[in-house]
Amino acid sequence: MARNPAAQTAFGPMVLAAVEQNEPAGRRLVDDDLAELFLPAPLRWLVAATRLTPVRRLMVRASEWTGPGLWANLACRKRFIADKLTESLADVNAVVVLGAGLDTRGYLLTRQVRIPVFEVDLPVNIARKAKTVRRVMGQPPLSVRLVALDFERDDLLTALAEHGYHTDYRAFFICEGVTQYLSEAGVRRTLEGLRAAAPGSRLVFTYVKRDFIDGTNRYGTRTLYRNVRQRNQLWQFGLQPDEVAGFIADYGWRLVEQAGPDELVQRYVEPTGRKLGASELEWSAYAEKV
Repeated sequence: MARNPAAQTAFGPMVLAAVEQNEPAGRRLVDDDLAELFLPAPLRWLVAATRLTPVRRLMVRASEWTGPGLWANLACRKRFIADKLTESLADVNAVVVLGAGLDTRGYLLTRQVRIPVFEVDLPVNIARKAKTVRRVMGQPPLSVRLVALDFERDDLLTALAEHGYHTDYRAFFICEGVTQYLSEAGVRRTLEGLRAAAPGSRLVFTYVKRDFIDGTNRYGTRTLYRNVRQRNQLWQFGLQPDEVAGFIADYGWRLVEQAGPDELVQRYVEPTGRKLGASELEWSAYAEKV
C-alpha cells in the first residue's frame, strides 16, 4: 500500500486518548478503554509507561513543545463530539465517521445502541483499521462498516451507499481533525456529498484557523507550523470562526454551536482541576441539516 503522510497522523489522537485513560477518573479528559488496544505494539508500550504519573506529566509537557495547548485541544474536541453524539442518539439512526483513522467511537457505541456506523477513510487507513479490529475484537461488529475513500477524488454518497447507507437515514456525521488535511476543493466536495443528507441530520467537525494556514498567525506553534506547512504542506485548509456559518449554509447546514478554546477549557478542563490551556488554533462546530 502506498504511504500517505496524512494517513500517518491517525496515531497521535489515539495515543492521547490512551494516555488520558491512565489519569484518575476525576482528572481524566477522555474515557476510552479501547484506545490503547487499538494502537500498534510500540505505542502500547509507550502508553504503558505513562501509568507512572511522572512519565505521564512529562509526555503532556512535551506535547507543549510542538504546540502550546494542543493536548487540551485534542482531548476537549473528543469530549465535545462525544457530548453532541450522546445528546443526539435518540434522534438519529446512523453514524458516519469521516476520516475515522483508529478512532474507537463506533465500537464503544455498540455497547449502547445498535445502529449502523460507517467509518470512512483512505484505503490505507481502512486496511489498517480492519486488521486492528480483527486483532482486538476477533470479529468486527456487524453494525460497523468500513468504507475506503479518497475525499479529494471519490464520491462520498456513492461509497457510503455501496456499504448499505440510505439517504433517508437521519445521520450523525463526525469529521474530527480532518478538514485541515484536505484542499478547499476536497472540503467542498465532501460537503457537496452531504447535501443529500436527510433533514435533521447532524454534523460535528473541527477546523484550524485560516490565518495559521496562510502564516499570518502561528499561535506560538513554530514546530507544528514547520512540520505541517513549511516542510510538506500537510495542512491545506482553514476557516475563521465568523466564516463557518456561511460556508456550511451553502450546502444546507445550519450552524448550531461553535466551541473555541476558552469555552472548552471551562467546560471540560477546569472541573478536573488540571492546569491546561487550549490553543486558539483549532475550533469545533456543530450543525444541523435543514
